[in-house]
Amino acid sequence: MQGEYARRGVRLSNKSIKLLATGGTIAAAGEGELAPALGAGALLSYLPGLARLCQVDAEDILSLDSSNIQPEEWRLIAHAAYHALEDHDGVVITHGTDTLAYTAAMLSFMLRGLRKPVILTGSQLPIDHLAGDGRSNLADAFTTALTGQPGVYVVFNHKIVLGTRAIKLRATSFDAFESVNCLLAGTLDARGAHWVNPQPITGEPALQSELCDAVCLIKLIPGTRPALLDALSGLGYRGVVIEAFGVGGLHHLRRNLLDSLGALRERGIAVVVTTQCLYDSTDLSLYAIGKQLGERGVIPAHDMTTEAAVTKLMWVLGQTDDLGEVEERMLRDYCGEIAP
Repeated sequence: MQGEYARRGVRLSNKSIKLLATGGTIAAAGEGELAPALGAGALLSYLPGLARLCQVDAEDILSLDSSNIQPEEWRLIAHAAYHALEDHDGVVITHGTDTLAYTAAMLSFMLRGLRKPVILTGSQLPIDHLAGDGRSNLADAFTTALTGQPGVYVVFNHKIVLGTRAIKLRATSFDAFESVNCLLAGTLDARGAHWVNPQPITGEPALQSELCDAVCLIKLIPGTRPALLDALSGLGYRGVVIEAFGVGGLHHLRRNLLDSLGALRERGIAVVVTTQCLYDSTDLSLYAIGKQLGERGVIPAHDMTTEAAVTKLMWVLGQTDDLGEVEERMLRDYCGEIAP
């Protein structure tokens, strides 16, 4: 294993990396239904040469299928990572794949101005599976962390993806994650990690973990009823992300969604519109309906992923109640989530 790291270009160093385990498939063990079972120390046992290359500390902070990782867990993970960086040179987080992109995006907003790396990884098969991807992904995550490149990243299948640009596109393939509307941050091969498009870092390091979980996501279909949107204010929501058609289209004949979205804004609920299309951007200036949405205070998500738009809205609403300020912050690029 030490030879493997040498081939990756990782040399013996005095760096220290903290492994934070949260569960997921990578930590599953045994036969039958998969459930997290292995802790951080057990995961490290599959990389026996790592301890000869750097100091590694391990901590179990959760043991969950990632479907159960929710806003409360995001705050816990963010606090654990931030405090681990106080006396470590980087953090690796193992996580289930199903909601990994949401966690990576939220950590990107919560962990401001990082000067050290936070790397999330997982696997499609348990780490003890003979033909699995767990060992390779975990080794890649440590290889990436040891470069010292600051920011929050997803490392999977030899790819390095910005935390706000990762999307899980494949349910079982080892090539599960893609970087959407953005170049890969880097790649990994036998010579190590190669950086192409690292996360932009601004400001001083800070933990900003306040969030508002009263945010929902609605994907429109032809014929969506306005009553669905009208009900949101009575349910206590403070924000909604709408996956609209194309660059931000929606119907307003017979079933007038336009007025319903405007009414939500008037009731103090932040409305963000993104596209159902995987690639490209919302553009409310292109069609008449988009301009009418803009006149009603609806906020375009531009080229943000759905995961980034949802987590960013939660994070922004955790900082302010003022809808004007919410709009200004949603339109500001913090960590590469919006193209320049």
